[in-house]
Amino acid sequence: MSTEIPILCETCLGENPYIHGSRIKYGKECKLQICARRFTVFRWCPGTWMRFKKTEVCQTCSKMKNVCQTCLLDLEYGLPIQVRDTGLSVKDEVPKSDVNKEDYTQNMEREIANTDGTRPVGQLGKAPNSRDMLLKLARTTPYYKRNRPHICSFWVKGECQRGEECPYRHEKPTDPDDPLADQNIKDRYYGINDPVADKLLKRASTMPRLDPPDDKSISTLYIGGLGDTVTDGDLRNHFYQFGEIRTITIVQRQQCAFIQFATRQSAETAAEKSFNKLIINGRRLTVKWGRSQAARGKEGIKEGVSEMGTRLDPVPGLPGALPPPPALDEETTSHYFNLDPGTSPAVMNIALPPPTGINPPPPGFWPPMFHLMAHMAPPMLPPMNMRHPGHIHYPSQDPQCMGAHAAHGARHGE
Repeated sequence: MSTEIPILCETCLGENPYIHGSRIKYGKECKLQICARRFTVFRWCPGTWMRFKKTEVCQTCSKMKNVCQTCLLDLEYGLPIQVRDTGLSVKDEVPKSDVNKEDYTQNMEREIANTDGTRPVGQLGKAPNSRDMLLKLARTTPYYKRNRPHICSFWVKGECQRGEECPYRHEKPTDPDDPLADQNIKDRYYGINDPVADKLLKRASTMPRLDPPDDKSISTLYIGGLGDTVTDGDLRNHFYQFGEIRTITIVQRQQCAFIQFATRQSAETAAEKSFNKLIINGRRLTVKWGRSQAARGKEGIKEGVSEMGTRLDPVPGLPGALPPPPALDEETTSHYFNLDPGTSPAVMNIALPPPTGINPPPPGFWPPMFHLMAHMAPPMLPPMNMRHPGHIHYPSQDPQCMGAHAAHGARHGE
């Protein structure tokens, strides 16, 4: 089998889209011994300080299972074949006897030739769309850590003399009794006794559930982890299928959103279909139930946050509360508060203090906060109708004003 482009997943291809590799036509037989054909072997380095990788199976075996030619993981979910087949309720139909291998391979090649090459074939192409478990376990980003070099066996024995120039990892190996230490490429392809698949299936059985709250008035879902790529339109396009949406509020600072549905049933359906499996624009989002108004109010009071805003701590050096003004005698009151003779004592016109230097108020009259404000800003003159009587200054007395001397002499009879 000769081809120009390999079938690879994004993890095996590497982080750098521009890579150098080698291609050897008919360089190797299929390792799975299903078709027993020689195929084109591609070899490349996926990145800096990564090990060289190569294709392990032919493209016919890869298309039959819709897997990567190197890691043999599903191209759509990035999961082992055993996990994918369990989630889709698909049984393996690849024959294991030498008698039926060639006939089965030829039939699959004819089916692959009749398609555009982008859709799965066989039972996998007819599988139902019940993908809830697969969406919960699927990887949304490439796992480049899988491309790291192998552990240096000489370093484990204490005999490696290369030091930092050694292309292998100088780390402690995994426990030999660990099931993940014994992996077989055939078991992964056939979906039998795969230790990685067993670990993922156990994780799926112990995944948390999102139970609806007891308060039936709650119809709001919390969506976290939006980032900068998920917009209001993306959320609306996904959640409108579950029911009528009343409001969508995005808090960009916290990278979260609150989606309020018109009915409680729509919110429960959206939570059930989206919890732990919501992926929008390549990001896995967090789905939780919103809280009631009473619960938010109690928590806000407990943490010092109320509906009016955040309660700040007192500033060091300033009084926590202003003391009441001292009692004033009758003379001071009559000087600074002009009481109308025909009104009651409760109705008064408050006169602001005169400018600095003209009958200053007695010490201790104003609270400490007013003394602080006096140092921060210059005093402001009161209005003309409330200004303390004294020498009147006219604008024409300004020597810089045109005709100031003539106006001044006319006013004084000169």
